[in-house]
Amino acid sequence: MPELPEVESTVRALRPKVLGQTLLRAHALDPVFDPVPKSLSLPAQVRALERRGKYILFGLGDLWLVVHLRMSGRLLWEEGQARPPHTRLVLEFPQGNVLFVDVRRLGTVEVVPEFTEELGPDALSDLSFLPEALKGSRAPIKVWLLDQRNIAGIGNIYAAEILFRAGIDPRRPANSLGPRAVQRLKEAIPEVLTEAIEALGTTLADGAYQTPEGEAGDYEPWVYGREGLPCKVCGTPIERIELGGRGTYFCPRCQR
Repeated sequence: MPELPEVESTVRALRPKVLGQTLLRAHALDPVFDPVPKSLSLPAQVRALERRGKYILFGLGDLWLVVHLRMSGRLLWEEGQARPPHTRLVLEFPQGNVLFVDVRRLGTVEVVPEFTEELGPDALSDLSFLPEALKGSRAPIKVWLLDQRNIAGIGNIYAAEILFRAGIDPRRPANSLGPRAVQRLKEAIPEVLTEAIEALGTTLADGAYQTPEGEAGDYEPWVYGREGLPCKVCGTPIERIELGGRGTYFCPRCQR
């Protein structure tokens, strides 16, 4: 579930705690992550903490420790409190620990000399590339937004929210969007993502996502997860369809 706003909120919360600090030790509490401590030369100073799309990158010497939270992963800051269940990896710092917690064990942590994941431009970067990029695809615009090779950071929740804000039907082929629709999309992407970051992201009913301090995100979706409920703008019931193998929520009136 964690998408750009959740990952960005995590990075912003952890950066003042670990940037410039020394990673003393790493402990794998799940055999899947046994290679991580063995790949690191510790202690090592954290020279960078970055977000790229949905990835979190810790710069450690000449290496990068790359975290992908995927569906249910989260990074928590441990400073004396009880350790939560499903902790898979512990990164020890002088003033506290970073815990990689993942109930479903879908997230990944790896150590690489260079980050080489094939990603498109970041969703919070200059979006002037959109008109030309959209022309080349007949995929439904919702599916296009979810492809990280096209634009990095947008997942299922925010694709739905962005298209609602832009008034675009998620089923429309990407190359069918005219100049006005593309302009609305260019405006909606940073608006929705920035609002979600300011709210510390979205925490759904399962409570899987939390900030490193254990807080829930306060962003309230307008359409995502609201099937059958009235649209907050026009009152029309929100519909849900399957698109590209993902549940897709939209307002049939606001998104014609």
